[in-house]
Amino acid sequence: MKKVGLIIAVILVVLMMVGCSSATEEPASDSAAPAAGAEKSMEDLVVGYAQIGAESEWRTANTASIKGEAENLGVDLKFSDAQQKQENQIAAIRSYIAEDVDVIGFSPVVETGWETVLQEVKDAGIPVIMVDRRADVPRELYATYLGSDFVEEGKKAGNEMNNLLPEGGKLVELVGTVGSAPANDRYSGFRETLNDNIEIIDSQSGDFTRAKGKEVMEAFLKKYGEEITALYAHNDDMAIGAIQAIEEFGLKPGEDIKIVSIDAVRGAFEAMIDGKLNVTVECNPLLGPQFYELALRAVNGEELPEWVPSEESVYYPDNAEELLPERQY
Repeated sequence: MKKVGLIIAVILVVLMMVGCSSATEEPASDSAAPAAGAEKSMEDLVVGYAQIGAESEWRTANTASIKGEAENLGVDLKFSDAQQKQENQIAAIRSYIAEDVDVIGFSPVVETGWETVLQEVKDAGIPVIMVDRRADVPRELYATYLGSDFVEEGKKAGNEMNNLLPEGGKLVELVGTVGSAPANDRYSGFRETLNDNIEIIDSQSGDFTRAKGKEVMEAFLKKYGEEITALYAHNDDMAIGAIQAIEEFGLKPGEDIKIVSIDAVRGAFEAMIDGKLNVTVECNPLLGPQFYELALRAVNGEELPEWVPSEESVYYPDNAEELLPERQY
């Protein structure tokens, strides 16, 4: 009987312990962190973005798109402005590695000199998305490139120049930042389609800025004067600076000197309305929505294509006034 009593007592103690445990157990919280391996949402994303700078209307619009879309989506964005210096971009990328962000986006100021830092990013397990410009690095060092076909933009510009100068002429060229992907590709693409009866008599960098474009165009005019029949500018800001120089020289931009440029910013539409610019080839800066979509896919382990191109058009003076109110940049 004593044994039976002891067994019953033990059973009662066990039952009491189980009941106590059940009573004090906390229910699972609805706000608990996702289980390991669960897919992230936009609100979970921490993104580091190393921007080139603010050298043009185009870049300002691009930055606004990246920042604005992050706010719309609830993405935690860490943003840096490199002021057009590669060493600043590299330092920013290394800081993002240290902060253990989920994904890094950047627009490389020049094409070369990125392998070391991007290998560091890869070793840290962070996907990289190049935006607007490519870097000359092995494919395994980046998840994807989002941006324009700069060679195609150059080809379009060449074809438009052929239409403006059917009898041929002498042309000067304002090149973008030396060593950058858009400058390299817009330079080569333009020459692929330009007619043989159009001679490029000079080509100098205007560094994608309005002030430098004006300065270089002034030098062209001083050297060649009325011999110049056309200008090809790698972006609208340089073209707008050149227009000022042409007017100060006493010539009429768009008439005495035909002008083709690239970007299709609002300033270019205004110049076309005024009859001072003949053609602008679009390069779309509003890449924020596409960037974050690709960033989320990359973070969640999805394999991305090597290149995601943006859609772009060519614009002329005859409908510039109608389209200007719709332009977002």
